[in-house]
Amino acid sequence: MEGKTVLENRKIEEMEEESNLLVKQDEKNSDSESLENVKNEEQGTETENKEEEMEEEQSSPRGVLEIPISGSDSDHSSRSSSLERTSSFCSEKSFFQRGISGELGYGLQWKNLLGQIKKKTSVRRFTTIPLLGGYDFSKKSLRGKLGRNRSTEDTINCGDVVVPKPSWRNFTYDELKQATDNFSPDKLLGKGGHAEVYKGCLSDGQIVAVKKITKKKKNDEDRVGDFLSELGIIAHIDHPNAARLIGFSADNDLHLVLQFSPHGSLATVLHGGSEVSLEWKIRYKVAVGVAEGLQYLHYDCQRRIIHRDITASNILLSEDYEAQISDFGLAKWLPQKWAHHVVSPIEGTFGYMAPEYFMHGIVHEKTDVFAFGVLLLELITGRRAVDSCRQSLVMWAKPLLEKNNVKELTDPKLGNNYDVIEMKRSIFAASTCLHHLPNMRPTMKKVVQLLQGENEPVDMKQKSMGGRALMVDACDLDDYTATTYLKDLNRHMELVME
Repeated sequence: MEGKTVLENRKIEEMEEESNLLVKQDEKNSDSESLENVKNEEQGTETENKEEEMEEEQSSPRGVLEIPISGSDSDHSSRSSSLERTSSFCSEKSFFQRGISGELGYGLQWKNLLGQIKKKTSVRRFTTIPLLGGYDFSKKSLRGKLGRNRSTEDTINCGDVVVPKPSWRNFTYDELKQATDNFSPDKLLGKGGHAEVYKGCLSDGQIVAVKKITKKKKNDEDRVGDFLSELGIIAHIDHPNAARLIGFSADNDLHLVLQFSPHGSLATVLHGGSEVSLEWKIRYKVAVGVAEGLQYLHYDCQRRIIHRDITASNILLSEDYEAQISDFGLAKWLPQKWAHHVVSPIEGTFGYMAPEYFMHGIVHEKTDVFAFGVLLLELITGRRAVDSCRQSLVMWAKPLLEKNNVKELTDPKLGNNYDVIEMKRSIFAASTCLHHLPNMRPTMKKVVQLLQGENEPVDMKQKSMGGRALMVDACDLDDYTATTYLKDLNRHMELVME
């Protein structure tokens, strides 16, 4: 009996030992699996980060002018098959075999242009050369060029690259010099912090506007980056309410050649001191045209574009007073999944900048909406965004907008020669566009609906958009009241005027 008990005890001990071994083995396997999972997750995250980094490197507005050379960089080998196919499609060989729209000469012309840029800047860091046909600047070397924040650019699928239009001309410096009478001061149409615009007449008799990129405070690399950025933005735009590009030049200096606008800018026509006032019918046409142009940039363009500098000076007027948005030098891509950019330094025109932008550098569609509200006020009142006494139009108009005082807001030069319903629509639209909280401003789609007088009611409150809305709303969590806004506006104006 005792022997049997001993044997049973031994079996029990052996079973316990086996059980313990199994438990330890399971724990070991579990730990091994966990480590393997962690390792896989880390590798996956690293791969994702690399992919995101590569996508980000292709994300600048110059992406529309840039295609990586197939096999030029070792890290390109890890791309997806679709990107590899695109890279192969955009290779130098395939380009010179097929040309662009069957125009091999145009491709060679573009190559010469970019050769001029490369020679001009003497930048050794350019490991590749920009498009057409597989030419590209190294995106890493270009990414740090602009004073504006480049790290937050949208990711642009290389497969969607937009090739510069064959109708664009590559001008020589001598051609532009001759067209503008050696850039004569008499031909100067306008001058800003970033460029000078001259009226020119080409050899075929076509009248053009020649934009000379200045930005004297920046070095050559920065200026080239800005030039390619603006050219890249314009490559995506095709709308009657946006200025049309005719050509460009990097010979001796950087130039953009644009279609000439006979009536000049809205600022000139509206504030030029002429005794003849711009009639309301034209003002309203301009307002609707700019609204439709911004709607296109924000929603209907191939890429989501924020202009960032909507001003009366940057709205050109065609022969029939069709509004054309111009000067995309400060424009930004905005990724579809992003609520906003945070940029530094803050650039723009005082009097048009939204409070969240000039105080915190936050850029999104509502930045343009606010600027459009100021533009509407200019059309309604006939006043400048900032007058000679340094008074802000927004600050002057806020109390009148709150009281809906149509009579006091309306430009005295108009008298009673305006459509009352259109005027009320414009005042209401301006009031909502100028709300100090960005998520309370309407989208440009809503503004267009309102100005066009659609029968269905227009809901001006921003609907929830998931993560995007939360990110925008986060800027509003601070108790940013109208009073705080006006104080900030005053302080910002003091800083600008110092």
